Formats: sequence, C-alpha cells, structure tokens
Amino acid sequence: IKKDHLINALDVEIDEESIRLIALRQPKARDLRFIITAMKITTDLERMGDLAENIAERAIELNEEPQLKPYIDIPRMADIAQEMVRGALDAFVKCSRVPYELIKKDDEVDKLNVQVFNELLFYMIQDPRTVPRAMRISYVAKYLERIADHATNIAEMVIYMCEGKIIRHTEISEGR
Repeated sequence: IKKDHLINALDVEIDEESIRLIALRQPKARDLRFIITAMKITTDLERMGDLAENIAERAIELNEEPQLKPYIDIPRMADIAQEMVRGALDAFVKCSRVPYELIKKDDEVDKLNVQVFNELLFYMIQDPRTVPRAMRISYVAKYLERIADHATNIAEMVIYMCEGKIIRHTEISEGR
C-alpha cells in the first residue's frame, strides 16, 4: 500500500523513456511493437497495483469482522489471476504463444465473480446486517476480476508484439 507512488512514478518514467526512444531512434517494426507493448503493459501493471492496494484495504477491514462464509472462490480467483499475470509477463519476456491460453482463463475468473456475487446476494437478502461485509467481499472479487482483465490485456499486447496481430475486440480475445 505504501509504495503505490513508486509504481506510479515508474509508469510515467517508462512512458517518457519510450517516447524518447521512438522520437530519437525511429525503431523499425519489431522494436516499435516492443516499445508500444512495454508502454501499454506498464499502464496495466500500474492499474493492477492500484487494485492490489484496494484488495489489501478491504482485507484489513474484513479481518476485523467475523467471517461471513468460507472464502473458497476468492482464493481460487486470486490463484487464477496471479497465474495469468505471471504467465503474461513470462510470455512478454520470452515472446511465446502462451498468451492464447491465458486469455481463455479470464472467462473462468468472470464466472467465479458472478458466482461469488450471487452467493453474497443470497446472504444480503437473508440478513441485511451482512450487507457491509458482503459488499467488501464483492469488491475484492471484482478487483480480482479486473486484475485478470488487465492480465488479458497484457497477453493480447504480447501477441501483438510477437506476431504483429492485434486481437483486441476479436473473437480470439473474447473466447469464441
């Protein structure tokens, strides 16, 4: 939580350095795709950092309250999101085809998010006193779902960098 400003500063620094490289070096196709990908990835990483900070804040709040229900789906969502981030960044470093599989995992996180929300809705309807706790849990699930979305963005950019194909907003990126 305390180092968010460092992540923000690195994001700006990478953008500035990338713009300088483009202006001064006039990179060719592959190098230009690398620079553009790095710029876009840093934005996604910075946003993931913000989401992680939000999760930490909700966890501190939830830790002070009795547990509403066993948190089974939340850790599963966190594991998948973490695996997606790690895989997308590994693919960036190695320029591999792994991102296609990672993009499909986003659907699993989306489904878990809906499942968590529906379960929490049941608790809130049954006992309105659970609403504040349930909402905090729901926020955590939504933040994890957004982290998985950002990992998907990174995977899509890695595909662009390595293959020169833009797959955002296509059947491939939408899991069809």
